Amino acid sequence: MRRAQAGIAVVADIVDISATHGPSGPDARPAASAGRPLIPLEAVPLPLWRELCDRAAEPNAYYLADWELAVNAFAPGRTGSMALAAWQGAPSRLIGLMPVVPLWRAFGIALPALVSAHPYGTLCTPLLDSDEAQDAASELLRASRHAGARALVLREVALDGPTVAALTKTLRREDLRPRVLRWHDRACLDASRDADTLLREALGAKKLKELRRQRHRLAEHGEVSFEVARTPREVADALEIFLSLEASGWKGKHGTALAQVPGDAAFIRRATRALSEAGRCEIVTLRAGDIPVAAGIVLRHQDRAFFFKLGVDERFARYSPGVQLTLELTRHLCADPAITSADSTAAPDHPMINPIWRGRLAIADMLIPLRRNDPVVALIHGMLLARQAAHHAARRVLHFVRSRRKWSVSKTSPL
Repeated sequence: MRRAQAGIAVVADIVDISATHGPSGPDARPAASAGRPLIPLEAVPLPLWRELCDRAAEPNAYYLADWELAVNAFAPGRTGSMALAAWQGAPSRLIGLMPVVPLWRAFGIALPALVSAHPYGTLCTPLLDSDEAQDAASELLRASRHAGARALVLREVALDGPTVAALTKTLRREDLRPRVLRWHDRACLDASRDADTLLREALGAKKLKELRRQRHRLAEHGEVSFEVARTPREVADALEIFLSLEASGWKGKHGTALAQVPGDAAFIRRATRALSEAGRCEIVTLRAGDIPVAAGIVLRHQDRAFFFKLGVDERFARYSPGVQLTLELTRHLCADPAITSADSTAAPDHPMINPIWRGRLAIADMLIPLRRNDPVVALIHGMLLARQAAHHAARRVLHFVRSRRKWSVSKTSPL
């Protein structure tokens, strides 16, 4: 009981720090922020954040300044994040950045930890300066301790990437070990290869023949074309097509399409416009004549592309418009010398993208202790595992109920 009360007291300290405000906006001076372990995201000097993105050891388009600031400003449930920052030298140079929220906000657990803020995309790998990755990792851990945290929880990070490697090496020097809470593989594309060879190996001649047949059938509704919107004006127009397509499908029926939530719509419009101005956002569209049948949002950071979302016109479902778009996107990315890989940012075992993009990225949730033999960290670890087990059990029950309902309907339906 005393340990839990102590944990709640430190949570209060984190909340107090998170509530403080200092200079904000692109003209905020680094010196005003460098001495504080947690600052509002909008207080991070925008030029320094963008420079860090250019130097990052590992690309993560979802922590690009223009994306994450738009999420933080508008997206419901994802606003109010803080920045855990690593600074070096005088005048201060930003060498590490991790948007965070308290553990109580992320998971409803009132214990002293900070959790990587979820940026709408499914990747939360922190930004570390490629030339100073070790120092940046060490500074982020130091800032976490200064903020009163006893642990860091990294959600959805690339397990085998240089960022986790730098953090792990830093922890080892302090006789600390990260703990993997869960992990999964997800689809990625080796865009350095020839697209047609890659697709033949992935899908096989028989499947490709079937997809060509479906494309020919789709062409009966008009010539099939693949368009790439790049300029801010093109992206703005293509985004409205994407939003309409997404809202026309099952997400629209469930009320979860971006266009149906005002804050989400505001975030995606602002983010795609800002990123397209920097050449970091494309929207791809597949048309049959004048009819858009599928569209997808693609972000770029360094030499990696990120396939954010896909929307399709389900009236054309028999022609596999989402697959047809993905085939064209694969050819588009493989033909671009600036892109060497693409992250699907899709769910594990995604039925559409997994058979096409056969590369795999190991993505993990990790617990990073900040003190040796800390009973509070053990308590945090136990509660996270218990929450995870309860979530899995609830999903199994839901799956069982749905399968029984389908079975019951099939038994009672007339032939």
